[in-house]
Amino acid sequence: MIRFENVTKRYRGTKRPALSGVDFEVQRGEFVFLVGASGSGKSSCLQLILREESPTSGRVAVLGRDLKSIANRKVPYFRRSIGSVFQDFRLLPSKTVYQNVAFTLQVTGASRGFIQQAVPEALALVGLSGKEKRLPHELSGGEQQRVAIARAIVNRPQIVLADEPTGNLDPGTSVDIMQLLARINAGGTTVVMATHEAAFVDQMQRRVIELRDGEMVRDEVGGGYGDTSNVPRLEPEAVRGAAATAALQTVREVHRETEAAIADPIPAPAEAHQAAAAPASAPAQPTVKPSDDARPATHPITVPAVDLAELGVADRLGLDTGDDEEVGPTS
Repeated sequence: MIRFENVTKRYRGTKRPALSGVDFEVQRGEFVFLVGASGSGKSSCLQLILREESPTSGRVAVLGRDLKSIANRKVPYFRRSIGSVFQDFRLLPSKTVYQNVAFTLQVTGASRGFIQQAVPEALALVGLSGKEKRLPHELSGGEQQRVAIARAIVNRPQIVLADEPTGNLDPGTSVDIMQLLARINAGGTTVVMATHEAAFVDQMQRRVIELRDGEMVRDEVGGGYGDTSNVPRLEPEAVRGAAATAALQTVREVHRETEAAIADPIPAPAEAHQAAAAPASAPAQPTVKPSDDARPATHPITVPAVDLAELGVADRLGLDTGDDEEVGPTS
């Protein structure tokens, strides 16, 4: 179905080849994942299969034909057997859903009767029946990708090439698209998909061809994605020391309040009431100052020495162990 024989591809102005000595063969009806980091050569493989590029050396054969032997004027006819799905949908914005799908058949000279039969069938397969008159901007991202898939399969191709078809979609919609491609493959269509979606590759357990710097490093039937170190991830950064900083600030507040209460004690409520009730003519009683030995012992809270550098963000919050100033403003 698809055969690469010692294929090397060099682009003008680049030092390293995009593909180097790549060998593999895809059988009819297979579902194959092309995986690898960006720049590993996945898209170059798809472009060679579609005859958008030609190999610098080696041989690419598709559907039993050496692509070098196909004249440029006959390439459009060859591509009728291949459907393509891209990450950015590539829909015609001024045409309806029906017109976008029908356009593929119109440019190949299909009859009106075949178009009227094939387009509704393709839209029903991708779950878009009833939305034939919608424009692309009236659809969700997942629906737009379904239109692109309907356009790719409406000509009933033997091969579907998918280049990161879920790259612009949310996780739930991506699952729907992968299930749709699996159904298309179950109908006998060969599917070759370039992807970074490690979870889908691991779950589906199909054939995996891994590329690294233009070289094929793995060809595994029923394999997983493999090394995910180059797969982008968004993980929240842990802010170290934030809880400890807040606790230290609380302790210092209690310390200041305790010291203030010791320095300026507030009379007890009973004593204040007796002083207010005493007659004005009563002679003043001498005030007896208790000796230091009679003063009740007080034990102010002692803040232990803390190395603020260990608190991570404490120094950024304005804390300073040299005084009892307020903590600096935070956002």
